[in-house]
Amino acid sequence: MRYIKKVIFWGVIITIAYFILGYHYIIIGRSVIPLKKASLSLNYTIYNTKGKTNKTIMANKELREDGIGDLLVEQGKMTPDDRDKWLDIFNAKND
Repeated sequence: MRYIKKVIFWGVIITIAYFILGYHYIIIGRSVIPLKKASLSLNYTIYNTKGKTNKTIMANKELREDGIGDLLVEQGKMTPDDRDKWLDIFNAKND
């Protein structure tokens, strides 16, 4: 019985760690929206958009590559044209 409890305990810990490392948690207004990361890391695990312009948010390469622009469009914080504009600008700088 002890062995099963340990396995369950460590399984829960590993699952929690995966969800912490595997997603960005984007705070938009009063909502917290998970955004899948390209790889497991602690970079930008919690990211608050309050007080940040769309340009500032889209300037973050890691978030941009993980789809923050699409998330902002879905939430009504950015138009698709603005998203495309910022993607073109920042992707051209990285080339």
